[in-house]
Amino acid sequence: MIRLTTNRLIIRDPLPTDIDAWHRLLSDPKTMYYLSDIMTHSFEESRKNLETAVAEALSHNRTKYFFAIEDKKTGAFIGTAGYTVTRTVPIGKAAGVGYFIQPEYHGQGIMTEALKEVIRFAFEDDYVYRLETGCFVENRASERVMQKCGFIKEAERKSYAWHDGRLKDRVEYRLLRDEWADTITTPPR
Repeated sequence: MIRLTTNRLIIRDPLPTDIDAWHRLLSDPKTMYYLSDIMTHSFEESRKNLETAVAEALSHNRTKYFFAIEDKKTGAFIGTAGYTVTRTVPIGKAAGVGYFIQPEYHGQGIMTEALKEVIRFAFEDDYVYRLETGCFVENRASERVMQKCGFIKEAERKSYAWHDGRLKDRVEYRLLRDEWADTITTPPR
């Protein structure tokens, strides 16, 4: 069981007891606006999604590291952040990053704080050499999180995907272990 901490947060593997908050998060239209492909539409769908996440966390061949984020003081479930390993080469793993939180926690720096710790874990503890992420250009808050975490813009894809009735542009970011090590000082634990 992975459990990471920051000043304000506990970042941990999901638990079956997270179901109510998990469902609230995954079924919220505002939270899942840009992630409609993984949005759930019933409690049962959310339960199955959580069961899959819990099973993945217990797997010996784990490829998905999506963590529950909770407030250290209150224990409130805030959201989730993590990555999926997409390929492995002799120098390590490449992974796609994703994150989302409840709307009432937007604009507080919580996701940046959580994602920085997930990045540290990936590079220092999980043999990851490359992280990749992206978002629709209009999703400025998500792009800002990427920038604050040190990700480097690699591409802007014009008319990339159909979303909400129209084609939208997408930006792509990366962060390599060496780039992170050169710019990020890991605080003492």
